[in-house]
Amino acid sequence: MLDKIKNRCKATTLHYSIFNITNDIPSDDWNSINKENNLFLTLDYLHTLEYTLSETIGFRYIVFYDQDEPVAIAVTQLIKFNTEDLKFQEFPCRISDAIKNTFMKSMDVRVLVCGNLFSCGEHGFLYSDKISAKEAFENLSDALREIRKTERSDKPSFILLKEFWPTSFNQSDYIKDQKFREFRIDVNMVLRVRPSWNNFEDYLTSMKTKFRTRAKKVFKKSADITVKDFTAEDINNYKEEIDKLYLSVLENADFKIGKLNAVTFRNLKNSLNESFIFKAYFLDDTLVGFTTSFILDHVVEANHIGIDYTFNKSHDIYQRMLYDYVNLAIDKKVDELRLGRTAEIIKSCVGAKPVEMKLYVRHGNSISNKLLKPLVEFISPSEYEVRNPFKLQLS
Repeated sequence: MLDKIKNRCKATTLHYSIFNITNDIPSDDWNSINKENNLFLTLDYLHTLEYTLSETIGFRYIVFYDQDEPVAIAVTQLIKFNTEDLKFQEFPCRISDAIKNTFMKSMDVRVLVCGNLFSCGEHGFLYSDKISAKEAFENLSDALREIRKTERSDKPSFILLKEFWPTSFNQSDYIKDQKFREFRIDVNMVLRVRPSWNNFEDYLTSMKTKFRTRAKKVFKKSADITVKDFTAEDINNYKEEIDKLYLSVLENADFKIGKLNAVTFRNLKNSLNESFIFKAYFLDDTLVGFTTSFILDHVVEANHIGIDYTFNKSHDIYQRMLYDYVNLAIDKKVDELRLGRTAEIIKSCVGAKPVEMKLYVRHGNSISNKLLKPLVEFISPSEYEVRNPFKLQLS
């Protein structure tokens, strides 16, 4: 495939260029669309992923133009996974046998993903106010199908757009006009950081007695744990231990497509500096866990973690990590902490609330795509319970 493809959108006057590597992207054009500097769409971040993971993931970047003016950008990844790796009995969405038997037999599945494999949220497509949402998603569909068509040797079976927040549903639903099918996934657990929380003690004070007692118990059980902010050099020095801890979490995951490693974390720290936080958890001199997070505009996004489950129950490592994420969000004075999917109950115990998210999928074969419509209706988010740890607020 050529390093750069120029094409004209079929239904509008827009045209687009597709790039295989970040170094070829016109940075001024790209940055003019990413004006608010979404970290996951910065060229530094994308280059780091590409540099570290290009042997297993294909990266494609799209810049859309109205004449010579950039009006939209998109990030895609080409991935392959084997369906035997999916734990259907514990799948985050209930999937009927019909879907498994029709599309998910034991096989390698090639997918073109518009979005970020390693982060939850709208980090795959951005357009300016110079074009409408309808026009933007129509042209995105055109470009994604062009990428799929050019992958002649190993053509993706599916095109997937991930993930959209409820505030964007009115816009993102325009992709359904291009024969994409929507489905809901497990909720993202989000904690709104109150302006009155100047420190972690303020946060604890706002909790009901039961949950405040629980938090203090967690800190008591984890008192022997030492937490250290890692530099890129530290990450490199402990890369074998980090990979082992990360793998232990992945092995317990119900659904995993794409994975990072210690080298990626090291490179992210080098390129993003204080926007990427790596915390290491030590018991005596042994690394027993780590957390990563990204500092976005008014948001802390909790990301990948690693845990030695041998000590998790005795020292409440995971629960301690959640409280440390809260402390970080308060310290950074952000508006919200995004804790991601899964473990809804334990995350709700620290104050996070569920937010629904939506994906869109299209099968490359037109007949299979028609079959996909009734089948995705079987997909629904997992059932979950939530707790409310906070005292009643009086207006």
